[in-house]
Amino acid sequence: MKCKYLKSALAALIAASAPACAEASGNSEEPAPAKRATIGAYYFDGWSGKNRYDADPSQPWAKGAPTHLTKKLAEDFGFREPVWGWRNDSQEIMDRQIRLAAENGVDFFLFCWYWKDNKGPINEAAIESQPTHASLNLYLKSKEKDKLKYCLLVANHGGSEIIGDKNWEDAVKYWTRYFSDPQYMRVGGKPLVVIFGSGANSITDAQIKIMRETAKKLGFKDGIAIACCRGKRPSFDIATRYNVNTSYKGESRELPYSDIASATKSTWNGSPEQPFIPTITCGWDKRPWEGKGPEGLGNTPVGGYYTGDTPEAFGKLLSEAIKWMDENPEKTLKERIALIYAWNELGEGGYLVPTKGDPEAKKLKTIGKIVGK
Repeated sequence: MKCKYLKSALAALIAASAPACAEASGNSEEPAPAKRATIGAYYFDGWSGKNRYDADPSQPWAKGAPTHLTKKLAEDFGFREPVWGWRNDSQEIMDRQIRLAAENGVDFFLFCWYWKDNKGPINEAAIESQPTHASLNLYLKSKEKDKLKYCLLVANHGGSEIIGDKNWEDAVKYWTRYFSDPQYMRVGGKPLVVIFGSGANSITDAQIKIMRETAKKLGFKDGIAIACCRGKRPSFDIATRYNVNTSYKGESRELPYSDIASATKSTWNGSPEQPFIPTITCGWDKRPWEGKGPEGLGNTPVGGYYTGDTPEAFGKLLSEAIKWMDENPEKTLKERIALIYAWNELGEGGYLVPTKGDPEAKKLKTIGKIVGK
């Protein structure tokens, strides 16, 4: 009896001390708290290739510069230059970006994907070699890839339009190489594709149906989840936005970031039939791209620009998006996705990357603080 008592007492002592021991050793079996949202960031791949003024001795800023750097961006907005420089087309920089995103609450990149040849049949060699896919290709080769998922933002607009039923079918056939990747982002088990340039004149309802049917024929039995980047066409599975601002065209004038916040919140409305993914625009000021010749990109219309896009203001808008998902689960995805414009739209003023003007990447760090890591 005495031995039995001692064994029981010892067992009770161990059981009582176990939680304290686990806590002290940092090996608690308590699960990590769930993230409040799944965060995607749009990734603009315009920071590679050769600048059109590279060989012009009168434009020293352009020597070795990427395609989308302009004189105004280099000289007047130099504080936007990333801490690793204007170019991002090296494996080291891509690996660094993956780690940086993952460590601060970002779950996936949405890489811009461009069709070649414009309005013609698919040209796989041109697609694979063009500078605008440099970062996507580096991501796919990265040893850090398992830290961050990805999906495609199909840039179906000026210079990269996909025209005709056959071309949409061929596009899906090409994309299956991505869809088969375990790191490719899925919603409801379906590969997610976001289409920029999703108006009725850019893609028809019949072509959206062709996309789904093609994916099923190629082994994706549930098809694909196709998101419309503007508007709420019923033929799309999901609605979302690329960015939101109130003054894309018109006179150049300063506007408050609160205007973007108000306009953004007015777009948050979905349904069980067509859920909505809220997008948070972290800034908008495309003055570095306005102007002709080396000053800008030539064909960029003048518009308003916004100030007051502080990390606090951006964080407040992100928190409000999460609250909207909390209160409207039937209007959004079960995966609770929110999208950020953008990871590196440096020419348009929407960026999270660390720059010379903000080496700590304060907006980016705000994401992790709000949603978890």
